[in-house]
Amino acid sequence: MTITPQTAKVGDIIEPLEFGPISRKTLALYAGASGDHNPIHIDLDFARNAGFDDVFAHGMLSMAQLGRLVTNWAGQENIRALSTRFTAITPVGAVVKCSGTVTETLSQNGETLLRLKLAAHIDTDTQTLKGEALVATGE
Repeated sequence: MTITPQTAKVGDIIEPLEFGPISRKTLALYAGASGDHNPIHIDLDFARNAGFDDVFAHGMLSMAQLGRLVTNWAGQENIRALSTRFTAITPVGAVVKCSGTVTETLSQNGETLLRLKLAAHIDTDTQTLKGEALVATGE
């Protein structure tokens, strides 16, 4: 049975979203689309001179995937808040798995809302982002 915002209960896990593997092409395309041309993400020599083995993904690229997870599940019109915190880098070649769990049902401004605990992990099981969202159930 598919869980929807209207049927979700505390403890329910929404369908995970996987993205990747992260490639250099993905990073170049994201840099162009976002306007974030920080060389740490696209220039191998720059990344090595900064003490890294390789370039790594923009944090906002993974954050966008968490936003996509919530939007796909609840609809853009039902998102009331979304916040994240970066906890580790996402290297080239990694697959990002985004997940969400319903942690609370609350009422705010006459709406029934769900609080979601969000996380992004890479295939080494390292958590790269953690966050939270508030979504309206539409009821």
